Amino acid sequence: MAMKKRALVSVSDKTGVVEFCKQLTECGFEIISTGGTAKVLKEAGLKVIGISEITGFPECLDGRVKTLHPNVHAGLLAMRSNPEHMAQLEKLNINTIDVVCVNLYPFKATLEKGADFAECVENIDIGGPTMIRAAAKNYQDVAVIVDPKDYNKVIDELKTGGVTLETKKYLQYKVFAHTAVYDSLISNYLAAQLGIAFPDEVTFAYSKAQDMRYGENPQQRAVFYNEQFIRRGSLSSAKQLWGKELSYNNINDANGALELLKEFNGVPAVVACKHANPCGVGTGSTVFEAYMRAYESDPVSVFGGILAINGTVDKQTATEINKIFIEIVMASDYTEEALEILKQKKNIRLLKIDDIAAKREKTAFDMKKVYGGLLVQDYDESLIYGEDLSLFKTKAKAEQTVNASGNAKTVYGLGVVTERFPTEEEIKALLFGWKVVKHTKSNAIVIAKDGRTTGIGMGQTNRIWAAQQSIAHAGKQAKGSVMASDAFFPFPDCVDECVKAGITAIIQPGGSIQDKASVEACNAAGIAMVFVGDRHFKH
Repeated sequence: MAMKKRALVSVSDKTGVVEFCKQLTECGFEIISTGGTAKVLKEAGLKVIGISEITGFPECLDGRVKTLHPNVHAGLLAMRSNPEHMAQLEKLNINTIDVVCVNLYPFKATLEKGADFAECVENIDIGGPTMIRAAAKNYQDVAVIVDPKDYNKVIDELKTGGVTLETKKYLQYKVFAHTAVYDSLISNYLAAQLGIAFPDEVTFAYSKAQDMRYGENPQQRAVFYNEQFIRRGSLSSAKQLWGKELSYNNINDANGALELLKEFNGVPAVVACKHANPCGVGTGSTVFEAYMRAYESDPVSVFGGILAINGTVDKQTATEINKIFIEIVMASDYTEEALEILKQKKNIRLLKIDDIAAKREKTAFDMKKVYGGLLVQDYDESLIYGEDLSLFKTKAKAEQTVNASGNAKTVYGLGVVTERFPTEEEIKALLFGWKVVKHTKSNAIVIAKDGRTTGIGMGQTNRIWAAQQSIAHAGKQAKGSVMASDAFFPFPDCVDECVKAGITAIIQPGGSIQDKASVEACNAAGIAMVFVGDRHFKH
């Protein structure tokens, strides 16, 4: 029998499908279609062959079975260059299918609208993935389109002699990328339903958001991908109001600022960030007061930095920001006057993030790619057990223990471990510093007072250097400040530096074999110290 040129079209996303099928018809193709797609095409005046006419079998089980039939899949998988394949089609009276245009049931959209489990399962496509995978396997003979953006390219090539092998290979790739993402959404959804946090096998789906001029350095290529489901209060949900596209480093640094900003609830806060580390953090009764405190924390490092602001930027704040060079401002909103002022700077980027203070979703995980593998962990959500103030007002018990070698060790509980308790003002500063040090690269020390950081030491290979760095940055401001350490003091030398700088209170996890020496050094100097248990390493 003479093979007819046929295209099978069955789409959930019907964008551009009518015009595409009109063009296919003009190129001499018969159109095979199913269900809702067939109805749309017929209403547009197109001649359509129903899928049941091809299979000789009615669509059944509420449409669950339509295309799962040898008359479809033999037409897709037969290799035209193989005489035995073509002879079998002739014997079975099966026509080839040369173009497949299919996109899948809207599983993602079903999840996004909050559908129940039964509806989500019903929107798992079976026939669609089977058809496009079959067509893609036989790529040399079948052009398979899953993305409406490829309609015009296919039509243009059909009009000039046929779809090229190069294009067919590209369309093949898009099929398997499409089904991989689709299946990952389903498997991750089912894992979440079962409470499986760390499955034995895992895939993650991302969509390209932006090509970048380069990566961390000009010799590196880079791109930014968004998760399939946009997270509230994330950079993927940001609306850029002004400035050129964000760079690789911009996005990485801005994320560090956002992570810290989320620690401040119900109070205006400003985080100034440089190289993903905070360089100045301030809170206040207004956004302007918070900004000034953040700026005054380190007016040198903030130059060329990134600002994250959990409120509306007003005229007064914008005027101050414009006095220096800032790469990016992220805020929940801006007044019209503020935007007018900030847009006077050509190289500034302005981002609006509606839910900038939104907490991370429980289904989010912290991931770090290493060569040959992937590290996955829970986000560090601990922060003194919800800021339990009893830790600051309870004297921790000290107990003597003896290890296997017969050496005695003093073990402290959680709470105040020194003779002196912190004052109310010190408690506020300790809580503030503890939030900041949690988001500072280890080894990290933060000095703070009066709603702002006064000195930050980060990324050091030993703790005493981090302490000395933070004190050096603070200068005279160190006197009367408090200190936060992301992990325990291995030796009392950090306390010795606090004594020399005039620091009055310390917050740290505790747990060192040298804890007793640090406590005694604090007692001798009249410094209050609190052990909180949890450490906050950040690498």
